[in-house]
Amino acid sequence: MRSIVDGSTRSPQRDLTTRARIRDAAIAVFGEQGFRTGVRAVAAAAGVSPGLVIHHFGSKDGLRESCDAYVLEAIRAAKTESLTRPSAAGLLQQLADVEEYAPLVAYLVRSYQSGGELARQLFDHIVATTEQYLADGVAAGTLRPSRDPAARARYLAMQSLGSTLLFLQIRGEQDGPVDWGRAIRDLTDEIMLPALELYTEGLFTASTFLDAVVDQRGGGDPRPTLQENR
Repeated sequence: MRSIVDGSTRSPQRDLTTRARIRDAAIAVFGEQGFRTGVRAVAAAAGVSPGLVIHHFGSKDGLRESCDAYVLEAIRAAKTESLTRPSAAGLLQQLADVEEYAPLVAYLVRSYQSGGELARQLFDHIVATTEQYLADGVAAGTLRPSRDPAARARYLAMQSLGSTLLFLQIRGEQDGPVDWGRAIRDLTDEIMLPALELYTEGLFTASTFLDAVVDQRGGGDPRPTLQENR
């Protein structure tokens, strides 16, 4: 798995410290095998002893928290790059390299399949990360502002994660071995055009429904301005 925390999603450079090597191995192992997998499997994949894993991360939960932080930053960096400096060439390059994100997608899916407090915390962090990169896009003038930025971020996070989980459920791959590269490629090919069409051009031809909900909530003018969202 390539390192994408630095924001260069296609850089061949790797952070080869022992801690980073263990973290990368853990993301891959947890994504492939789920979170019931023990520290020994992670250590074997990283080529180190189980004791060294504990030395660096304190516990399996500590290792998972470090993986969560890495995955979140990788998502934030990639999304911020694409939303604040959008280009046709950049989009096509991302589509060409979409399998690169398979380990991150696998890790997220396994997180929500496992449930529990860490999964709930991870979702809250994903929502906060989504709100951050959306705000960056608004500030850059590439995204429309929202009446409720936090609610929009939560909706988009739920939509993205939910569609991925449903896609895997329908394919019958949620419990057994998954070819994550193929799965993320197939999902991207299926949803990219309708998603971009909807996000770019909208769906309704009139604002009747939106106006009614904004009025019901006492929101006043239903059209936010860029200044209101800064």
